[in-house]
Amino acid sequence: MIYSMTGYGKAESNIGTKKVTVEIKSVNSKTFDCNLRTPSFFREKEMEIRSLLAKELIRGKIEVNVNYTTLETEQKHFVNKGLVQRYYQDLLEVVNESELSNKDKIDFLSIVMRMPEVMRSEKEALSKVDAQSYIELVKSAVEQFIAFRKEEGVSLQNDIFSNIQNILELLGRVEPYEQERIETVKERIKKNLESLIDKPNIDENRYHQELIYYIEKLDISEEKVRLKAHCEHFLKTANGEGVGKGKKLGFITQEIGREINTLGSKANHAEMQKIVVLMKDALEKIKEQILNVL
Repeated sequence: MIYSMTGYGKAESNIGTKKVTVEIKSVNSKTFDCNLRTPSFFREKEMEIRSLLAKELIRGKIEVNVNYTTLETEQKHFVNKGLVQRYYQDLLEVVNESELSNKDKIDFLSIVMRMPEVMRSEKEALSKVDAQSYIELVKSAVEQFIAFRKEEGVSLQNDIFSNIQNILELLGRVEPYEQERIETVKERIKKNLESLIDKPNIDENRYHQELIYYIEKLDISEEKVRLKAHCEHFLKTANGEGVGKGKKLGFITQEIGREINTLGSKANHAEMQKIVVLMKDALEKIKEQILNVL
């Protein structure tokens, strides 16, 4: 079966003191293009996550967002008490050595708290257990994402297969007009000859040679066989195992288009031309859908 290139997956879990959410979504792209947004304390696992995503998601414009909320109060910022005391003593010495008015009204503490390095923050570290939990959470989101792609691929495949069957059905409708068209060509050539040359003077052998030449140029037997074969190859490929068939199906679609175009150029019959137009319409719908196939 085929998979859609668009998809969505989401997974949530508690990791340490945080509730972490991983959200993955994608749209069409010719290559794998991943935009990963993750908190700084998960960044050490970024390369591993990117490698995992590239392997599992294969193709598409992928957007991955990792967010979290804190489950309990965590003290991340601390006052550098020793530095505060030194700043405070230094300010007192400066004031005592100076003849300043209203020095008793000076708010030394507010000044000290604005000094450099007074507040320090503790860098968050990711433990091995939390790191593994994070990897597993991403894998869970990827599984949800792939399941979504598979589900979307079912409806996508049904629509594409419907148009392939439509082309095969239209190909069957060509046959009744083939002999009629040849008889028309015979009659037209004969009338043109008789209008230019007296009937007794017409070289019958040369006439039949020319007739065979034109009939061979209008023969569509090979095109019909190849068109049917390409359609069957398309269905077989799409029904095969594995993922990542979009590009191959695109190439087969191009071959189907070439045969339909050749049928149109050889048609030489109004009803056959109408059938070819309907084939092209079905093929355009397939091409549009193939852009969304993984």
